[in-house]
Amino acid sequence: MTEKMADSVVPDPRKARCFEFTRCEFDPLRGVASLVYRFDNGPELIERIRFPYAPWPPEASRQAAFEQALYLLHLVAGVSYYKAGLSHEMRFAQRDPDPELAAFLTELYVQGLGEFAYINQVDLVSRISFPGTGAPTVAIDLILPQRALHAMGGGKDSLVGLRLLQQAGIEVQPVCIGQSTLIGETVKAAGLPLLRIERTLAPELLEMNRMGAWNGHVPVTAIHSAILLCASVLYGFAYVVFSNERSADEATLVLGDGTAVNHQHSKSSAFENNLREVIASQLSPDIEYFSILRPFSELEIVRRFCHLTEFQSVYSSCNRNFHLDGSQIEGRWCQDCPKCRFAALSLALFLSPGQVVDIMGADLLDQGEQADGFRALCGLGRDKPFECVGEAGESRAALAALVTRDDWCEHAVVAAVAAELAEVSVPALEDLFVPSKKHWIPPAVFSRLKIEEDSGEKG
Repeated sequence: MTEKMADSVVPDPRKARCFEFTRCEFDPLRGVASLVYRFDNGPELIERIRFPYAPWPPEASRQAAFEQALYLLHLVAGVSYYKAGLSHEMRFAQRDPDPELAAFLTELYVQGLGEFAYINQVDLVSRISFPGTGAPTVAIDLILPQRALHAMGGGKDSLVGLRLLQQAGIEVQPVCIGQSTLIGETVKAAGLPLLRIERTLAPELLEMNRMGAWNGHVPVTAIHSAILLCASVLYGFAYVVFSNERSADEATLVLGDGTAVNHQHSKSSAFENNLREVIASQLSPDIEYFSILRPFSELEIVRRFCHLTEFQSVYSSCNRNFHLDGSQIEGRWCQDCPKCRFAALSLALFLSPGQVVDIMGADLLDQGEQADGFRALCGLGRDKPFECVGEAGESRAALAALVTRDDWCEHAVVAAVAAELAEVSVPALEDLFVPSKKHWIPPAVFSRLKIEEDSGEKG
């Protein structure tokens, strides 16, 4: 075997001693960022992010801020590759993170890979340790337009968030990572252009997975957040906005030793707060990263969405629509997953059976074979599913309300679960519509949202 051929062989990352953050670089002529990693001295794993129509900023301050944002992205996106081998040692070919950034990354990797660790039965705490030996990073003052880059996901949350920003008079640019047709259709229905940023994973990662590398859930929202921070500097946006709700804070399950495992860690308020602190101290205090829906429960978001009838025929909350290699289903709903079940349950609270069928193509609440899936949503003797769904209390409150509704009470699932709900704690439905005061929406934006004034409406 020649030396060139040997270099191209993909190694087994589980046998690697060290994971290296090799380098990150940006080609301003093509608008392409390259994030490079490797295990030991194996072949380079190169991920590429393409920012279309991205002008290289003329100001030295924005150029420097972009370099710092790109460095942060390199370290955050590395989680997709590191998890393939879970090496005990990390190496940084360009520069080590400073103590603050190392602490942030350690928390992100351990908590963001919590589901991955639980499924694969591996101990991350003994493996993951970012050495905080780098020189402190200095934040950069920037002058950016007070407008919003808003992440779109194709579901109800980002559409409600988008409308809130528009109603507040904020100039907003919808943005997505990838080529999802469905996201494009939802943004078209909003009457706005969509900015698509392309993310291409290193092809060797797929081969590693095929050969048996560690694989599983990664904190994708954290990666997308870091990508949009780069975009905010390149395109000129002071606000980087996501639509993550307060329900994302609930642990998916709690282990016997008290360890919480949260499928939605990188959508949680803890992650949002941690990243905001890193941005303010290491990137720029003039970039505001926040979730526009943080004050709301999932049910409150659905209540608001049910007034946005222009989107109901084009959206989907089913995750089988959203894969790097395209949709895995025909139509918008697979009709048999936790996301579809929660969508059916929450929509039923505000719509008639016929209206829910018009949206989802089936009446999941009248399919008795799905009762166990709804029990899991409610935490009735089953673990909450590893999906982005509402709190167990929200599902209980919604089902309990349907038990009292003439148009829903005889549906197979509602009837099957009614007696079990009577034996558990069920939150008061009206309390779930009250917005929380725990959020990081900038005062200049929050004052224009009028959240308290209309949050008590009934759908």
